[in-house]
Amino acid sequence: MGVVKTALEIALERTEKVKSDKSSIDQFEMKRRGKKLANAFLAGEAELADELKKAPAESRESLKQGIFDVLITMITLPSGNDSEKRIERAGKGLQAVIDSKEFPEMYKQLTQVYSQYLQEAANYEQAISRQYAPKLRQKEEELSRRLGREVRIDPFQDPEFAAFYNQNMSTLKGNYEAVIEQAKEETRRMFEEERG
Repeated sequence: MGVVKTALEIALERTEKVKSDKSSIDQFEMKRRGKKLANAFLAGEAELADELKKAPAESRESLKQGIFDVLITMITLPSGNDSEKRIERAGKGLQAVIDSKEFPEMYKQLTQVYSQYLQEAANYEQAISRQYAPKLRQKEEELSRRLGREVRIDPFQDPEFAAFYNQNMSTLKGNYEAVIEQAKEETRRMFEEERG
């Protein structure tokens, strides 16, 4: 007759084989700390260079990886008023973790692409509005006649205009997305090369 083992004994036997790797846990914690630090940096609440200097040498690479993982996601097309500042801040943060002479020049070119995109987006919006204006006026006049009072339509409330606008803006974004992806890949390459 066999020996009957309790659930606790079976669990202890299985976990005996699994030994905790302290360095893996420490690396995980430093990477997590790096992510928090990157978010604090983006919010203007921390300085990366100071924090990296304070970090123990054996943990610094994991800390940098966590910072990098957050900041690389900021390389996107601008989409609001604070986007340019956020992107500029992300570039400064990436420069703190990427010790490459190429990076500042590449990021400077990227910010020029951002400016060009914003200018082109503004021009697209004006052109779309001008092109659609006669049709919008026609719809307003027709509604005014039906209702017996003057009607103004917000272009974005008109489904036809919204579809036309989104189609054209998507085309513009598509033209720039390839450049953004290339910049991300180049940034990753520089970060990996520095790490050896």
